[in-house]
Amino acid sequence: MFKKILIANRGEIAVRIIRAAKELGVRTVAVYSEADRDSLHLQYADEAVCIGPASSADSYLNIPQIISAALITGAEAIHPGYGFLAENSKFAEICESHGINFIGPTSQTITMMGDKLEARRLMKHAGVPLIPGSIKPIESTKDALRIIEKIDYPVMIKACGGGGGKGIRIVWNKDELERALELAAAEANAAFKNPSLYIERYLHEPRHIEIQILADKYGNMVHLGERECSIQHKHQKLIEEAPSAAIDDKLRTRMGEIALKAAKAVKYNNVGTVEFLLDKNKRFYFIEMNTRIQVEHPVTEFITGIDLVKEQIYLAAGEKLSFSKKDINLRGHALECRINAVNPDNGFSPSCGKIQNLILPGGIGVRVDTHIYPNYTVPPNYDALIAKIITYGLTRDEAIARMNRALEECLIEGVKTTIPLHQKILNHEAFKKGNIHTHFLSCVVNV
Repeated sequence: MFKKILIANRGEIAVRIIRAAKELGVRTVAVYSEADRDSLHLQYADEAVCIGPASSADSYLNIPQIISAALITGAEAIHPGYGFLAENSKFAEICESHGINFIGPTSQTITMMGDKLEARRLMKHAGVPLIPGSIKPIESTKDALRIIEKIDYPVMIKACGGGGGKGIRIVWNKDELERALELAAAEANAAFKNPSLYIERYLHEPRHIEIQILADKYGNMVHLGERECSIQHKHQKLIEEAPSAAIDDKLRTRMGEIALKAAKAVKYNNVGTVEFLLDKNKRFYFIEMNTRIQVEHPVTEFITGIDLVKEQIYLAAGEKLSFSKKDINLRGHALECRINAVNPDNGFSPSCGKIQNLILPGGIGVRVDTHIYPNYTVPPNYDALIAKIITYGLTRDEAIARMNRALEECLIEGVKTTIPLHQKILNHEAFKKGNIHTHFLSCVVNV
């Protein structure tokens, strides 16, 4: 086991990783920008190193500074969390070249899965079901039209190097195509320095289902069932749950087998997620593989009793999986609501400022992952996520009831948050019945 690890991230995920490391007896190094001098993760870590000014490009994305911090403090491994450098193959490769363990898969695996078209080609070869579309970058509008002739409208334009909902456009007819290609390419280039695009058939009101996998360096691999991530705003997840109300044991087994087949195709190791779209006829299609811990990992932890962050550290240290398929028992139901500092009534505009008053929920079956505290100032420089409320119940109804109670107890004054929107969604009859899809907010809740 490592003696010391550095967390190359901030916010609630940095706090989450530090807590897991402490329970393993591993010392921690926090890095921070000048905007995060008062962040909670600095108070919990054993050491802290400032890596630059507020701008992400000059701090949390500054690879030389992070590597230097690891070398100076003697950290044996770096945990990237999610976002920032978590799926940056160059960063993983540089860690490897400096003899620093990257807590995640190899740089080669990240490269393969980070290129969405390369991932599609690999999955097609492995026999994993794909949404009909291109397996090469779109070279021109004429090229796009040739592909659309085979799959028909509507289609979805997606960034080859994409993620987080960037570089995505839905095209309903030929008249919209050229402009959509221009906008998607510009957004993809700004976000990923890669303007390449591909096209897929657009599925009407699908569910977004992801399968959690774990794999060690010795060929042992398991999945921990699915998470339902269909409640989204502009492709950004808001509410997740496990298991999905749409998945029965037979379908869960099949999707799990396919997820493991996908992981084996790229010789995956560590913790990862294989994501699918599920249509109304229970057909599912691979969309991508996330080579990191997910924001929504706590719902899987609740229904399995497995600490996924600890497992990441164990696996990166070269340990074998400590359990097998027969040891996994999915029990109960869990929900997660992402509490973002935004104003949903004003186009989800950012809401920054000082937390003037804070009361966090508690009680049986309630977990809160956060880095905020009274008088903490939410900076304008980073992602809007300030807390995650996770609830557990023996049934979905009980988990929903506990979440409603937890949201009612939660008081965050000083910034606008998504709490009122979550309450609206949870109390919608369609959500209560589990009748949800990726366009639920726009089509059903009218957000």
